[in-house]
Amino acid sequence: MANTDVMAQIDEQVKKHKIVIFMKGTPSFPMCGFSAATVQVLDSYNVPYASVNVLENPAIRENIKHYSSWPTIPQVYINGEFVGGCDIVREMHANGELEPLIQAAVKE
Repeated sequence: MANTDVMAQIDEQVKKHKIVIFMKGTPSFPMCGFSAATVQVLDSYNVPYASVNVLENPAIRENIKHYSSWPTIPQVYINGEFVGGCDIVREMHANGELEPLIQAAVKE
């Protein structure tokens, strides 16, 4: 069952930042390989992005899965929209679909 207060916190982060990753650890110290791989993709664009360490808040860790209807972490949001997890972000990066989303987000 989703916690409405925590869902509101998540929603605020997603809307406040042009690009945000909910991840295990931090961009400078990822705590899982999937988070590390996703950060590597985001870092390759040299654009600012926010991060939320779900290991610091178990309620966010659980509720982000309800927020997006996506079962795994990390999760990337661009311009308030859920983009995907590690595999989707890496695939979009490889086929050129991610860059236009990121460029559009940082131009606004």
